[in-house]
Amino acid sequence: MSFKRLINILLVMCAAFSANMSHAQITGSNDDVLDADSVRKEFDKQPYFGLYKDNYFIFGPSVGPKITRSNTNVKFQISISQRLTNSVLPWNTYLYLFYTQKCFWNVMEKSFPMRDLNFNPGIGLTKPLFAKDRYIGKVSLIIEHESNGRDSTLSRSWNRVSLAASIYVDPRIMVYGKIWAPWVDGENNPDLLDYYGIWQSGVSYMSHSKRFQTSVMVTKRRGWNLNCNVVVELSFRLIKRDNQYLFIQYYNGYGESLLDYNKFRSQLRVGFVIKPRFFSDY
Repeated sequence: MSFKRLINILLVMCAAFSANMSHAQITGSNDDVLDADSVRKEFDKQPYFGLYKDNYFIFGPSVGPKITRSNTNVKFQISISQRLTNSVLPWNTYLYLFYTQKCFWNVMEKSFPMRDLNFNPGIGLTKPLFAKDRYIGKVSLIIEHESNGRDSTLSRSWNRVSLAASIYVDPRIMVYGKIWAPWVDGENNPDLLDYYGIWQSGVSYMSHSKRFQTSVMVTKRRGWNLNCNVVVELSFRLIKRDNQYLFIQYYNGYGESLLDYNKFRSQLRVGFVIKPRFFSDY
């Protein structure tokens, strides 16, 4: 794929995300409390296309080692969801199709090579959760595949059944957890779980004005010691009604990309992010 075509695709998809935001988010009766009736009405609408995880474009260097062309790069992510059912399924669940694509782009090197491109499609059931007639979060059961589209010794792939939950502690704070049962490629990346992890959890905070958000996510690698991968994110919305934020992401650990899953990374990147209306999925 040519550089020009890649940029055009990215811009078109970002425009589509923004255009569909009003159809892809859960609305409440006021800014702070999401009542059950409003949430159910939104879930019961016709299938819609919208954001799944954060969609971002960020650039920055490695932290610690000497900054070079090879360890300073662009990372961008495109993540979307499509509801596949018109009405509620048994146990008040909804069927979704998910797709996330993450790319590592060495823009400082000659010819701007793409270092790695990770594809993560999935299909799953999502159940909204209510307590005392208030929306408090959701739980999802997802079948996922992730691979980098390479062949031979550069091939990386795995599959998993994931159980994820996002719970509002209050209207400004959300806690998140996800655990998975994996099927790992035994030929090219048999030790992937030693680096990619077996479960993750995190917490997100949104300011009262909804212009500032921060989150910390920890992924536990396999083993009984306290080894983990950590992601810290900060975002600030410059225009109150805009959905684009200035974005800072710090990654520390292994498994940031599939190709180099067993290599340690400490990376600080800055750019912009397009977020769901409330808290993001991970």
